[in-house]
Order: sequence, then C-alpha cells, then structure tokens
Amino acid sequence: MFNNHATRILRTVTSHHSLAKQSFLFNSKTTTKKALSPLSSSFHTTPITPSNAKLIQQLRKTTGAPMVECKKAISDPEVNGDFDKATEWLRKHGSAKMSSKLAGRDASEGLVGICISASSEKNVASIVRVNSETDFASRSPDFSTLVETVAGATLKIGSSNDIEELKTLPDVQKALDDAIIAIRENLQITSASTITASKPNSVLAGYVHGKIFGDKLAGTAAAIVELAPINSDKETKTNEEIVEIGKKLAMHIVAAKPEYMTPKDVPEDIIQKEKEILMEQMADSGKPVEILEKIVTGRLGKFYQGVCLVEQSHMLEDGNPKVSKALKGHGLELV
Repeated sequence: MFNNHATRILRTVTSHHSLAKQSFLFNSKTTTKKALSPLSSSFHTTPITPSNAKLIQQLRKTTGAPMVECKKAISDPEVNGDFDKATEWLRKHGSAKMSSKLAGRDASEGLVGICISASSEKNVASIVRVNSETDFASRSPDFSTLVETVAGATLKIGSSNDIEELKTLPDVQKALDDAIIAIRENLQITSASTITASKPNSVLAGYVHGKIFGDKLAGTAAAIVELAPINSDKETKTNEEIVEIGKKLAMHIVAAKPEYMTPKDVPEDIIQKEKEILMEQMADSGKPVEILEKIVTGRLGKFYQGVCLVEQSHMLEDGNPKVSKALKGHGLELV
C-alpha cells in the first residue's frame, strides 16, 4: 500500500510493504503431432550455431529475458543473429506480449523516486511512484532504474500526473520495456508530480528512505520540501547549507508522516469532528460548557502536533524543538 501526502509544499510519498505471495498456473494442452516434411513448413528460422548460442547467453544476461524468448529473438529471420536487432525484437515482441498477459493483475507494491534539478536556472523537482506486483520484484536493479528514469523524465517534461505523455518518451519506453522483460510482472507508473520553486531564492531539497541501491534515488518513501530565507536582504545560509537543513526536514517528514503543513491547512470539517470527539470524552465531567470549550481548545494543540508539520517536534534537531522554531533559528521558512 502506498500513502501519498501531497500539499503545495509538503510532497511525501510512502510505501508500506507487506509479504506478497504469487502463484503460477501452468496450463498444458494435448495436441496431435503430425510429421512435416521440410517443404511443408510454413516458416524458416536462423539455425542455432555455436556463435548464436553465445549471443543467446549474452542476450539473456543483458536483458534478463527468458531463454526461450532470447532464442526466438536470435532465430528471427529479420534479426539474423544481430545482437542489437535481437534486443530491439525483445522490446517490440517480448514486452508487448508480456504486457498484454500481465494487464489487469494487481500491482500494489513498488517504489518511489525523486529527482531535483542541479541547474541554478531551473529550480524544479519531481517525485514519482511506480507499482509492481511483488515486493521482491521492486527490489531488482531493473526496477530501481525504471523509477529513477521516470523521475528524471518527469522533471524534463515539467508537468504533473501526465502519465500517458511520460510513457511516450523514448527513455521511459525503453526502461519500462526492459523492466517488464526482466521482471515479468505488471508494472505501472501511478503517480508523477513536479514541484517548481515559488521564490527566486528558495531551495528545493529531498530525501529518499529505504533505498534498495545506494546510488539510485528510489526507495520505499520520499519527501521534498521548499525552504527560503525569512529575510531575503540578509541571507545567512549558503544553498548547500539550506539543502542539508531541508534534507533533515524531509527525513523528519518521512518518519513523522504529517498530514498538513500548518493548523490553517487542516479542513474545518476535520477540526469540528475532533472537537466533537473531545467534547464527548468529557460529557460526564459535570463542567460548564464554556470551561469544556477552553479545555478542547487546549487539547487541539496536541492534535495539531500530531498532524501538522510546523507543530511537530523536529526529530533530527538537537533538543527536538518545534519544526517552526527550528527553521526560524536557521533564518528559514517553509514556502
């Protein structure tokens, strides 16, 4: 299951993995064998020579495709033993065939990934989610590469949630085809968002938790934040320092899972429901209503500490001050 907390500033995606079991059903059909003379055969294939056998092994190792599919690719007359053509054949035939077989199968596992622009002229970040059928599949290098590729492509096109457009990009098509061939599961891009810095001097920073491979920004949870100096005329932090502060805050977000940025962002119906619950808990106290209302107002503070980022105790700052106080101490604010 994935939980996606997304406000204008607070962009968080998390993945809670559960043990996934997958069963396979093999069907066999009895067919009547009929001897065919060489002249009656309706198709021709390239014979498997020792050199072609090596190509099949190489193709199997490179793509992760089953041996049978690799043999079909190398043996195709149009491929004629060419490795590059065989790889393309697998993408065209293998992934398309596999996708049609896998379509409709439940894909509730997976990983999330982020990409943050390194260009000083374009302060943009992306956060994406790609689903797989099993936790095991999501932990393969092909899957992490796919997630990272999708995050980079989302950053490039600069639009949110246009999954179909993403799939038309050559890099994404190739990564998706390669992953489907190697993993043989239903893989789906389910979320893709971009965040553009709203101020010229603000900085985007992020964190990926539970990375399967250390060099790839794909893992089980991720968050992106936007920070800016409170006083733009008196900037006391370098961009590198702000990025580090932002990364710590993103780590806190992944761990604490706040639902809103500030108390003002909490919908009124949620607040009213919480007040009703608190009033019901004290219904038999015998205290006047006005006293109960004051108590409820005080207890709402604890509620906000649980669901609002700025009210939470910062897990990664010394002394665990409120997030709002910690940021103010750094001369920064959430944008």
